[in-house]
Amino acid sequence: MITVASPEPRTDTATADRALFDRLVANAADDAQAVALLRDIVVRAARHQVRRMPRVWAELGAVRAEEIVESAADQATVDVIAHLDRFEGRSRFRTWVFKFGIWHAAAEARRSLWRDRPVLLDEYLDPPSTDPVSPAAQVEHHDLVAAVGAAIDEVLTPHQRRVARALIVDEVPIDVLAQALGTNRNALYKTLHDARVKLRSHLHDRGFLPAPEKRGGR
Repeated sequence: MITVASPEPRTDTATADRALFDRLVANAADDAQAVALLRDIVVRAARHQVRRMPRVWAELGAVRAEEIVESAADQATVDVIAHLDRFEGRSRFRTWVFKFGIWHAAAEARRSLWRDRPVLLDEYLDPPSTDPVSPAAQVEHHDLVAAVGAAIDEVLTPHQRRVARALIVDEVPIDVLAQALGTNRNALYKTLHDARVKLRSHLHDRGFLPAPEKRGGR
């Protein structure tokens, strides 16, 4: 956990937000009080997000939920400082920072919930069937899951893997992810589309999926 000085009394004003941003830009490495103020914001954002995820409390418990908040706050604090140059001032600095806390808390919570469970990524390539599942179909299903997991590591770029896992596995809101990565919804949708095309082609070549349908008579 990041150790920082206790934050000074805060004022919820645009002037205070801008002052905090300026202090961090000028000397984030040595201004422990500014970093403490920043972390105070992301802790509240992370806690807000975790409280909106009842499964965390029901399945992991209050102690683990608070650990997720603290861990997410540490990650978000570092992430904000690393991306200060992306803040364009179109919203309050506090609002921009809040999204980092939400994103990291959601991702950390999802990772904790899914840690001991198989991630059935094939469900995101095709809708799951409602037909009765035979033993043979179960074997094919498990093979496909393993093939999808391997394909993600083999054929996707690091950026495509990050976007696919954030949007599909961690269920990060696309607007939050776009803000954190300094991009927009359309760019993320295209990245996800390109990743799906790569995965389908890779799985088809290995006999796991039928050939994609051709459109436009070509």
